[in-house]
Order: sequence, then C-alpha cells, then structure tokens
Amino acid sequence: MCGNDLIFIYLFSDFTHVNVGIVNGTEAKPHSRPYMVSLQMNKTHVCGGLLISDEFVMTAFHVCYHDGVYSPVLTVVLGAHELQKKSGNLVRIKVESYHQHPDYSSKSFQNDILLLKLEKNAQLNDNIKWISIPTEEGDIEAGSVCSVAGWGRLETNGKESDRLMETNVTVMNNNKCESKWTKEDFSASLMMCGDSGGPLVCGNTAVGVTSFGDPDLCNSPELPEVYTKISAYLQWIKSIIGNVN
Repeated sequence: MCGNDLIFIYLFSDFTHVNVGIVNGTEAKPHSRPYMVSLQMNKTHVCGGLLISDEFVMTAFHVCYHDGVYSPVLTVVLGAHELQKKSGNLVRIKVESYHQHPDYSSKSFQNDILLLKLEKNAQLNDNIKWISIPTEEGDIEAGSVCSVAGWGRLETNGKESDRLMETNVTVMNNNKCESKWTKEDFSASLMMCGDSGGPLVCGNTAVGVTSFGDPDLCNSPELPEVYTKISAYLQWIKSIIGNVN
C-alpha cells in the first residue's frame, strides 16, 4: 500500500518525505493479524494502528496532524479484514484520550509516535488480540526478515485495496540507511530502515511504526522507508500505560 492508506495517513501540506507503502504484497489470511486496527473518521478508513494492550493503540503522531493543526477525531475499528464488508464481528470504540510524544518534530519526523487510549477496554477474542512490544531497548539485526501489513493502495497512485495486505521486509543496516537519508533526516537511535512500508513486526513483536519514505515512489531503492523504533520509547510508553508485556 502507498500514500495515505497504511498504518498512518499522511495529511501534511508539505509532503517532503512521507510517501510510504506496501508493494508486491499479498492478501493477509483473514484475522491472522488480530492486532491490526483501522482508525476511522466518519466511518471512513484513514489509517491503521496496532493494538498493544486491551485499552491502547499505537500509531504515528502525524496521523492527527494536518496543516499545523492537531485534529484528533478518530474511532478505532477492531477485528477488521475487509473494511467495506459489513460484519457483526467488527468492534467500534471511540478514542478517549490522545498521548503524543512531547518532542515530536514535523521537520525531522523524530519522535513520531502516538498512543490512543480507548473509551473502553477491548474484549479480546480470536479476531482481536494485542501484540507485544520490545521489553528493552535495542536494534534489530540488519538483514532480519520481518513483515508489514496495512490497507490501501498497492502501488504509487495505484488502485486501493479494501482488504488487509502484507509483505516481508528486510531490515537495513543503520549506517547504510543514514548514508541514503543523511544524518539530518535519519537518527539511528530513534529510527530504523526497511525495504517497504507499514507497521513493522519481527516474529511476534511489533518493533517499528512507519514514519516516512520517498515522497514520489513507494518501495524506493534509493530512499528506504523509515520506522520509528518502538524500543527507543519504552520509558515514555510505560509512563502512560504501564508495562504491557
């Protein structure tokens, strides 16, 4: 998926480097990723997120940031696979509160992370489960094959997919990523790189959330997608929601 159809919607007037996407993906087995949620406005999908406890969803801060204005008007939809299909299994929960990282920068995309507290706890079942996050700070080994998933376009400016899609990605060496993006854009302590876009999951653990990529080309060979490294924010996360593992 590309553009505004992944784990985050990109609502900036300045599209310097926010286009990310899943390309060459396949449809996920329905409900095989029960942690994936659709964040919606007026019952329309605008972005995705990760359920990391029975009452908190993680996404990027700029999902709610448009033209310099913070506009958090979202409903969380759990248990979804095909978004337009009316199903009694879908659960809609309003967001009670929004917790953005206080040091988020719209220029550098550093600290691009947001926690959404649900109005009520999610009732877990086969289609709705939360995913673990790292328990300690650390890097994912370069060359590791992980996976991403999301709803939306399958190529740059291409046709949208209503069903959850997935693909594998390879984690890139931090030095190589920094050489492609420059130190001004890429911070190895707070970010990591892969070869496609979306919520980054390694094994059974969510390790990254999509932050930015090439503004013109999904899955660019020259400018790899960059993820906010979840393990770099454990103290901040625990200060808001406690230990979820």
